[in-house]
Amino acid sequence: MTICTAGQDGDAPLFIPLMEQLQVGRRTRPVAALGDKAYSSRGNRAYLRQRGIEAVIAEPRDQQGHRKRRGSRGGRPPKFDADKYRGRNVIERGYCRLKQWRGLATRYDKLAVVYRAAVVLNGVIAWLKHLTDTP
Repeated sequence: MTICTAGQDGDAPLFIPLMEQLQVGRRTRPVAALGDKAYSSRGNRAYLRQRGIEAVIAEPRDQQGHRKRRGSRGGRPPKFDADKYRGRNVIERGYCRLKQWRGLATRYDKLAVVYRAAVVLNGVIAWLKHLTDTP
């Protein structure tokens, strides 16, 4: 099953449904989840904590300000591993490569199944290119 939403929809509300269907090899639970600041929410962090998954998600400045303004009731800042967070650039580069296809970047397709097929085709082409480039 795949989740595909409209281009203007936010990614954060679909974080938990996506994690529910995620499978890493034979495991159904990854060791860590790396995400940008958009995924920083109490609900997402609580979900990851409940499943024993490390959250490597930066805290946005507005959330930092709210927490500090509340003083001792604001709690302590969430744990953040900057070294692991640097690994996110691999994902970001993948999105940049994906968006080189104009139709994918602008989401011209009216049907989600056509859009998803273009994403899969793009991935297959990148994989084949990687196989031919590897010595």
